[in-house]
Amino acid sequence: MSTSHRSSSVNGTREPDGVTFFILQGLSSLGDRQMILFVILLLGYIITQGGNSMIIFLSDQIISSTDPKLHSPMYFFLANLSFVDMVYTTTTIPKMLVGFLSDVSTISVPGCFLQMFFFIQLGITSRGILTAMAYDRYLAICHPLHYTSIMTQHIQLLLIAGAWAFGTFCTLPANLITWHQPYCGPNVVKHGWGDPSSVRRLACADTSVDNTVSLSLALVALLTTGVLILTSYVLIGISVSRMSVAQRLKAFGTCVSHLTVVSISYTVRIIVAVLYAALTPFLNPVIYSLRNKELQESIRRTLVRFRSATVSVTKDISTVS
Repeated sequence: MSTSHRSSSVNGTREPDGVTFFILQGLSSLGDRQMILFVILLLGYIITQGGNSMIIFLSDQIISSTDPKLHSPMYFFLANLSFVDMVYTTTTIPKMLVGFLSDVSTISVPGCFLQMFFFIQLGITSRGILTAMAYDRYLAICHPLHYTSIMTQHIQLLLIAGAWAFGTFCTLPANLITWHQPYCGPNVVKHGWGDPSSVRRLACADTSVDNTVSLSLALVALLTTGVLILTSYVLIGISVSRMSVAQRLKAFGTCVSHLTVVSISYTVRIIVAVLYAALTPFLNPVIYSLRNKELQESIRRTLVRFRSATVSVTKDISTVS
């Protein structure tokens, strides 16, 4: 490609042979103030990854415990939710951070659509897992005598697989339709990542079908998970209303963490996509850690072992000296 063609592509003008990459405009208009957002996003990303990694580690420790009382499906679902949150933020945040450090942030067309697919798919999958967790709470509170016989390891795996399959079903059709649209220029995406609506505006063809399919599947994803979670908690509420005060408090304690995460997940939709990509995965490990006694105890034991190991190493060094 000649120098003139390259410069025209960077300026967002038409490419004679079609677009081969997109320019992510992001928040380039902020100028030097981008570094402030860079630091905030970087810290948020590190905390998110660290917090969710800790949740996965502690959940694994609890599940592997010899105490059968701790073998709760909730920890299995929680570990999977944390894993999805880690990958979810990784699909967009690192690329955005790199964009803050460069004059022009570009992404290949295949890379853009892969990012688009996984960002949306993982977002829906996390809601599917939250739905599975709501069903788990429903069984534990409304059918405690049959809970262990129903919520077997096989059912847990099916619920997680269903969450991933549901996320793929609600994402892949619209993604493929948008992928097969012709893109002849301009190639500037007015977003910090491959946002579907921003990319569709660059297509050189009618995108009404893309928009309809995308909106329809988004409604399916939002309403299906929302209705199932709401139904679970309505049934839980009816069951709890028949309990004693002590039983009500216990039931509320088992649900409050999940309810908090669900509320954040759905209400945060009104916040801009950049904050949404980082906020929910960041808060999930914080909420579940603070509200769960087993996780608190596991964190305490881990810190005690770490402190003991540090003291031992210090003593060894002092002895050698």
